[in-house]
Amino acid sequence: MSSTRRMVPLLRRAQDKQDAVARQLAERQKALDTHAQRLEDLRQYADDYLNNPLPATSVSQLLNRRAFLDRLDTAVKLQAQTVERNQLHVDAERKRLLAASRERKVLEQLQQRYQAQEQHQADRRDQRVLDDLGARISRNRPNTPESPT
Repeated sequence: MSSTRRMVPLLRRAQDKQDAVARQLAERQKALDTHAQRLEDLRQYADDYLNNPLPATSVSQLLNRRAFLDRLDTAVKLQAQTVERNQLHVDAERKRLLAASRERKVLEQLQQRYQAQEQHQADRRDQRVLDDLGARISRNRPNTPESPT
């Protein structure tokens, strides 16, 4: 089996790995986008709630409002941490995808090099056959001088 043909399963495996990592990256990116949108929604809700003017209310309502704003602030902070974590996951997957892509490209270059070597060897074999054939023809040709006619 030629080196080029032996590379086919390796290339297929490298391509499958790259495809799997790309799918994983897409899933991570989708999760990041979802969490980032949730964070934006939370921030918008907190801003709207904070900027909503209150009519004259009791002390207990003001305390409840303050407690709710604190819980909203905590939720925003937790969601921001979730977004950061998801961004780290996306970055890690992106690095894995780059590594898988580089690995596949290296294998493709190696296969091309093997193909070039095999082609060079085939060309040399063909040339040797042609040289042998030319030598045989010249040996089998009768050695009669050509006469002018």
